[in-house]
Amino acid sequence: MTSDEIIAQAFGFLSLSLGISTFYQRDDRRLKIVMLIFNLNHLLHYFLLGSIVSAFSALLSVFRTALSIKTSSKVIAFIFITITLVTGISLADHLWQLWPVLGSAIGTYTLFVLKGIKMRIGFLLGACCWLTNNILVGSIGGTLLEMTAITMNLITIYRLSKGDSSVVKI
Repeated sequence: MTSDEIIAQAFGFLSLSLGISTFYQRDDRRLKIVMLIFNLNHLLHYFLLGSIVSAFSALLSVFRTALSIKTSSKVIAFIFITITLVTGISLADHLWQLWPVLGSAIGTYTLFVLKGIKMRIGFLLGACCWLTNNILVGSIGGTLLEMTAITMNLITIYRLSKGDSSVVKI
């Protein structure tokens, strides 16, 4: 492994740490704030891995997450989804490069429109897309992150559905 690959993977492991703390949040607003920081780090990680479509998807995630803290507009969600799809499709050289585009589109809808259990289910679906992408681009930390996020979201969904008082319902 070259020093550039080691640095790229180090950012991936930082994303793993940030991502775990993101999906551990019980409050929707705090979750979005931590997710913003995570998306900035992920942008650097994918750029260093040379995955331009993934990096672009992470960049859009930075903007959409910041905006989602202030608003929950379906119109803004569909604007971001359209930008994500059009730009992602134009940047992709191969069909498999569209996994982060699909994950970002799902994440956008989830952040702007959904709350509580439905928001966690949206994150679960998006995580499946990003897991596929991370395996394909060779992101070790990203792969571990999405596997963890899927597990944590399933646990949170279960706890929310059972009315666990230690989980905040928004």
